[in-house]
Amino acid sequence: MNKLIITIGLLSGLSYQTDGTRVDYTEKIKLAESINHIQDMKEWMQSDVDNDNIITDLGEFYMENLNEVEDILIEIYNTK
Repeated sequence: MNKLIITIGLLSGLSYQTDGTRVDYTEKIKLAESINHIQDMKEWMQSDVDNDNIITDLGEFYMENLNEVEDILIEIYNTK
């Protein structure tokens, strides 16, 4: 019975730390993917600025906002 419960817990993406705190790994995976997407968007925006596909000031504004979002997501990721 215990093996069944452990298997179901692992398959559902849930785990528990030694102090009994529940950890939802699927949430961490979603946050990591979100951070990865923001980093991709930053690369694309920098490429657009470098190739004059967007006004430099506007590109820098977008980059600042993407940096803020990335910082917030990293902070959330590190507290989970």
